[in-house]
Amino acid sequence: MTESVDEGTITAPTRYGTVRGRFEAGVAVFRGIPYAAAPFGPLRFAAPAPPEPWDGVREALAFGPTPPKNPYPKPFSELLPDPVLPGEDCLTLNVWTPDPAPSARLPVMVWIHGGALTRGSSAVPVYDGRAFARDGVVLVSLNYRLGVEGYGVFPDAPQNRGLRDQLAALAWVRDNVGAFGGDPDRVTVFGESAGAISIGALLACPAAEGLFARAVLQSGAPEVLPRDKARTMVRRMASALKVPATAAAFARVDRTALLAAQASALRRSGPLLGGPAFALVPDGELVPEDPLAELVAGRVGRGVPLLAGWTAEEYRLWLAPTGLLGPMDRLGPLTLGFGMLRSGRGRADLRALKEALPGAGAGQVVGELLTDLLLRDPLRALAGSGRTARRAPVHLYEFRWRSGIEGIGSCHALELGFVFDTLGVPESSWLAGPSAPQELADEMHGAWVRFATVGAPGWPAWRSEGDRPHPFGSALPEVPEADRALVRGV
Repeated sequence: MTESVDEGTITAPTRYGTVRGRFEAGVAVFRGIPYAAAPFGPLRFAAPAPPEPWDGVREALAFGPTPPKNPYPKPFSELLPDPVLPGEDCLTLNVWTPDPAPSARLPVMVWIHGGALTRGSSAVPVYDGRAFARDGVVLVSLNYRLGVEGYGVFPDAPQNRGLRDQLAALAWVRDNVGAFGGDPDRVTVFGESAGAISIGALLACPAAEGLFARAVLQSGAPEVLPRDKARTMVRRMASALKVPATAAAFARVDRTALLAAQASALRRSGPLLGGPAFALVPDGELVPEDPLAELVAGRVGRGVPLLAGWTAEEYRLWLAPTGLLGPMDRLGPLTLGFGMLRSGRGRADLRALKEALPGAGAGQVVGELLTDLLLRDPLRALAGSGRTARRAPVHLYEFRWRSGIEGIGSCHALELGFVFDTLGVPESSWLAGPSAPQELADEMHGAWVRFATVGAPGWPAWRSEGDRPHPFGSALPEVPEADRALVRGV
């Protein structure tokens, strides 16, 4: 039974021991609760193991250590907050709850952060869960292993270790969230970018069945990288470190040197460029060869309602801050040729998109092509299967408001402060600028709360290819759906 110890703190039981949190503005908050053992020493590069039980009361007042990672380089470090907290006990989670009584049986939302599987953590201030708790939801956020430690492909270690961490955290939620006022049968998992890609894999993962009832995919679609291609990252690092490309050899490398080699290996990769990267891979156990195909066919993930969408100018986060849009425009035909090669589209598709976007430069046209490839096409395919093979509704959205930061428009990750209703957090302004509209945050955050509570965000589910995603914000001229369909080859 949850017990209030004094006016400012509160305790709650877990299967591994009692934790002490505190009240913050009427919300009970518990931070840094271990859901798995620290992945260090003999557990490094291993599947997650249960945490060691503890006697007495464990303080849960501060975020746990962040998994090993490199900081964002400039200019991204000025746009995307990513705190680094030292320590080994990094597989932890956090809980915000409006009513920690076990009888409350409130809906639960579990947040899986993005960051290209190499950065991010649950300690990012924009991910504060107080607004969700204020609106009657138990919010859980978690850390998972990143980069080579979480996703390096080795012959002597289990694959997809970061995904296995997420599964362990969801199992913790199933077994323990009732003591924090949550209903384990009403769990919605939601994530952005790499977090949404992870959720795509979890939807297709037999081991995740029953761990959540609904899912939200923000700017990320189910995808995997072939193992040989993903293993290139480990080979690059092994060559630089002059060690064998095995988990046993990497475990003996100083972590600072390992992160330096990882940073070097990542310089030739990117979400728009393609190429080797740290990614989920088919493993014959958790992740199928093509999770999107399995989901669209209805062989997995049946009956799980989805909320999914993208920002209108995803590509601007990767191209505008680095100044790449200008050179891409100047290179015109070369840029367009790369876009066709990378996206698999032909000249007719390119002409249709250029006609739909009069005055657009080559960089914008290619950015739109690649956004279709990476996000719009797979999420629309998933939506199209919702009422047939999957037999569960899919609600699509597009975030259209443009940032106050010059040049980045309605870019990747811009919606996060609106979803969490944390525009007042100073770090939200890094990406959104100083005058983001609170009324849009009220609208978007409210839709996420409704979806977690009643299974519908407030607009109809997708029914046919001619449907439009629900718009959030209206600063951008909308590309006619008929023109967009031409680009997709419909």
